Amino acid sequence: MKKFLISFAAFLGLTFLASATVEAGALTHPVQNGESLTTISDRYGIPIAAIKRMNGLSSNEIHAGTSLAIPAAVSAEERELLAKLVHAEAKGESYAGKVAAATVVLNRVDSDEFPNTVSDVIYEVTPSGHYAFSPVLDGAINQEAGTESRKAVTEALAFRGQGNHSLFFYNAATATSDWVATREQTIVIDNHIFAK
Repeated sequence: MKKFLISFAAFLGLTFLASATVEAGALTHPVQNGESLTTISDRYGIPIAAIKRMNGLSSNEIHAGTSLAIPAAVSAEERELLAKLVHAEAKGESYAGKVAAATVVLNRVDSDEFPNTVSDVIYEVTPSGHYAFSPVLDGAINQEAGTESRKAVTEALAFRGQGNHSLFFYNAATATSDWVATREQTIVIDNHIFAK
């Protein structure tokens, strides 16, 4: 029996390695018989909502033989960097505003229009030659993140893929670019306008 369990565990390990491939920064998972969104979510540590959103699924039903795109995982270092960005960008905003700011970064990671990692999104330079987030330019990104900002990042990760699909946020009173105001507004939280 012990040999069987060891062989079965080795088989599962090899199956897992063979079943996930990385192509151009995106992880693709071929769905196997007996798998569900829950088991796939648990395997990769990615919320079901994020997997559904990335694959345009409206229900939890999946079928063996299809492939699912899996959102990029977020390392501990990237979580801390995201918390620092949230602290710098949403200092003085409500907790909901901090969660929404973190969600914008995760939405960008999951979008084909932006880089594939939290770090690359945060440090992205726009086509106009500016940093996408002003705290990178002014150095505020290097300040210690507060407890509430870290908690907001944890919540944004837990509910990744939900929300209004916002890709941008700005403070209308301090924004230096008129371009962002041309984007479709999704929600207003405190002083920030969110848009996609």
